[in-house]
Amino acid sequence: MSAKRRCSWAGSDPLYVAYHDGEWGIPEHDEVRLFEMLILEGAQAGLSWLTILKKRENYRAAYDNFEPDRVARYTARKKESLLKNEGIVRNRLKIEASVLNAKSFLAIQDEFGSFDKYIWQFVGGKQIVNRRKQLSDIPASTPDSDAMSKDLKKRGFKFVGSTIIYAHMQATGMVNDHVVGCFRHKQCAAKAKTRR
Repeated sequence: MSAKRRCSWAGSDPLYVAYHDGEWGIPEHDEVRLFEMLILEGAQAGLSWLTILKKRENYRAAYDNFEPDRVARYTARKKESLLKNEGIVRNRLKIEASVLNAKSFLAIQDEFGSFDKYIWQFVGGKQIVNRRKQLSDIPASTPDSDAMSKDLKKRGFKFVGSTIIYAHMQATGMVNDHVVGCFRHKQCAAKAKTRR
């Protein structure tokens, strides 16, 4: 591992470092990836993100690579099989929510043309580049995540509280919360200008 300065939360676990360096904070516009992160952030509630990262490939296999149209059609039998899958978080409420969220995700696609168009409207269509100096400066939620959470709940989504949604915004690069001393801060801000 290099001596590059990173956000302190990245720690030293290779999986966490790779996620920090190659994914977190990069503006995401792919529908399947946006859905994946929404489901994984909901699954993470009450657990560590590293726990979810370690189960991510199992989730992709169990959830048909997060194709929302497939997840929306999951039957009671499929949901029961997910509850028995030791490779994912076996929580009935989270599994039920993932299927409901897939249906709501498809409804948004129908209404707006894409989930991407819908979700990015909450930040005016471009990344919010914050200038946090340390981890303690990063809030758990913001007025933008409050508004997004409220609207998602109104549309039938579950496990989309403001804190979960702010984590989703960070993960998908709607906000750049890399601390200013982190080597990824400028890189992610640069990607925000060139994508979309």
